[in-house]
Amino acid sequence: MKRLTILGSTGSIGRNALDIISHHRDQFRVVVLTAGCNIDLLEKQIKFFSPEVVAVADEVAAKELQKRIGKHHAPHVLSGAHGVAEAASYGDSDFVLSAIVGAAGLVPTITAIRSKKTIGLANKEALVMAGKVMTDEAKKYGVRILPVDSEHSAVLQCIERHRESDVRRIILTASGGAFAGKSLDELNNVTPEDALKHPNWSMGKKITIDSATLMNKGLEVIEAHYLFGIEPERIDVLIHPQSIVHSIVEFNDRSCIAQLSLPDMKGPIAYALSYPERLDDVIQGLDLDKIESLTFKKPDHECFPCLSYAYMALKADGTMPSVLNAANEVAVDAFLKGMLRFTEIPLVIRKTIDQHVVSSHTGIDDVIEADRWARKKAEEVIKSLKS
Repeated sequence: MKRLTILGSTGSIGRNALDIISHHRDQFRVVVLTAGCNIDLLEKQIKFFSPEVVAVADEVAAKELQKRIGKHHAPHVLSGAHGVAEAASYGDSDFVLSAIVGAAGLVPTITAIRSKKTIGLANKEALVMAGKVMTDEAKKYGVRILPVDSEHSAVLQCIERHRESDVRRIILTASGGAFAGKSLDELNNVTPEDALKHPNWSMGKKITIDSATLMNKGLEVIEAHYLFGIEPERIDVLIHPQSIVHSIVEFNDRSCIAQLSLPDMKGPIAYALSYPERLDDVIQGLDLDKIESLTFKKPDHECFPCLSYAYMALKADGTMPSVLNAANEVAVDAFLKGMLRFTEIPLVIRKTIDQHVVSSHTGIDDVIEADRWARKKAEEVIKSLKS
């Protein structure tokens, strides 16, 4: 039986993972759960799955949770960022699903790698910020990183049992989010409520906004580079509104293999959890005869420049991807709070990365410092736009 740690159990990925696990209790045992501050849901998860350890990033919420569950026949409760990292290294766990949103997932993921756990990586920001650090650490400790993003899971499924040297390029598909086909004028006055209406996927707020700006796809380009060792110029993006084809791999002979399924994150989550096996009937089946068409087109870099900025950051290398990620997180948060227009999100990102002096030293401390600098700088840019 595989013993599991779920980092970010109350988020979208964590909830979907636990739903899958609840239907396969004979194969999985949840031993660690972590959350940010949603202790109402976490308390329910504790009662159902009986983990041995839980961690709550918010220390006040952690104390409240401890009061609720008591100390007898209850899991050990850890608190704060250090507590989450400690939970990620719990010795009696085989597999860590890293599903904490944003930069907060970096240190726990690194800690899990150093504890020699197999990683199911749903936290794309960790790999964007510190791709070389993570992949070097994974090699050092003999750890497998299994992607949970639908696109990277699709790539993994397409290239399995093929030689890396046979791969010509990777094509990541993007739904285009809520505003595919919109002009700059149309984008000027969209609201957070508009941007959160994703046509195909049900995701958290931050990733849904990233999908609308195409930054999500930019972050995935950076991820793909580190996960599969593919140069940026061999990673392409196509807008595919139907979200049926999740990625395409083109080989040297120009033949292609694609992975198809209905848009449902339970598919890639289950594949990572059960790898290299597959679970039965995880998602609804695909009836190709009922799909009228599958369409593809190139992304509009003028209306959605965030994708271009991601390529720029990857080319600059060093600390720049960390700066890109941090500036984006700050800008998206400001947009959700009504402090920025949608079209100002890429403006904040560009002004921040333009002012960064790249450091080629990319140890974990350098990455965290670049993240701190970028957050401060992005906040300064937002204030200047409002003044």
